[in-house]
Amino acid sequence: MSVPVSVLIPTFDEELNLPDCLGSVAGWSDDVWVIDSFSRDKTAEIARAAGAKLVEHAFEGYSQQKNWALDTLPLAYPWVLILDADERLTPELAAEISAIAQANGGGCDGFYLNRRFVFYGKWIRHCGWYPSWNLRLFRRGAGRYENRELHEHVILDGKAGYCKHDLIHEDLRDMSEWIAKHNSYSSKEAREQYRILLGEAQTGFKPSLFKGSVERKRFVKERIWPRLPGRAFLYFLYLYFFRLGFLDGKHGLHFCLMHAIFEEFNTIKLWELRHFKQGAPVKGICAPRVFTSPIKAEIAKPAGSEAVQR
Repeated sequence: MSVPVSVLIPTFDEELNLPDCLGSVAGWSDDVWVIDSFSRDKTAEIARAAGAKLVEHAFEGYSQQKNWALDTLPLAYPWVLILDADERLTPELAAEISAIAQANGGGCDGFYLNRRFVFYGKWIRHCGWYPSWNLRLFRRGAGRYENRELHEHVILDGKAGYCKHDLIHEDLRDMSEWIAKHNSYSSKEAREQYRILLGEAQTGFKPSLFKGSVERKRFVKERIWPRLPGRAFLYFLYLYFFRLGFLDGKHGLHFCLMHAIFEEFNTIKLWELRHFKQGAPVKGICAPRVFTSPIKAEIAKPAGSEAVQR
């Protein structure tokens, strides 16, 4: 008998990861949806073979894709579980979610799941990656994703609880794919930080030191972190020493180094956005734009100008 939970899995070129993800919910829910962005590999074939309901929808953004699915698809059940293709339920977590859904939440409208990040076969217990709470299970109609390019969170209308068992996160693609993915992420993160500097970001979560964990993290990331010098080096020190990444051995060293490298990508791409000159080549995120507000004009001034804020 199916648990009363609809499962949504956004995908793009996920033929390596999708089988394990679908296998973890096979026979558990009979309302599994794969929302594919026109994959070029065998993702669609794998979804159909597993009995999932395949829908193809052009990718407009991570939050937009999920919100489109929540708004459009004829979901069968009152509870919704969002999974990435490189994630899977453990039997213990599946049983816990079943009990939650059958009890209709027990007074809660959504639940945080703790992701256990596996990097090349090793669980990264430190490096600031565990615990990693994400609100992925919620009552249909009570949750919606904020408008953000990356690291988007669910805005829940109601009370949230926490699941006891872990969600497994393990990407089976190789390092070349990992680098390409994080290079793309850094471009999105730089654009998001740039919009914050321009005062254009409208995400749904207001940064604050005195509210929930998401608001506190946003305060640090948006109000403090972008203004610090040497962020890549500081980030490595934070992950490897302060968050005890060295206890994860060689895996932890590589993990922390790679994330520090991508922090430098974020930094240089944000610098590029802030200091390019009008008439620069129209490529990628450096396309010239017209600035009208004093904030925009200030950010647009060339490097070296006395008015540029350091």
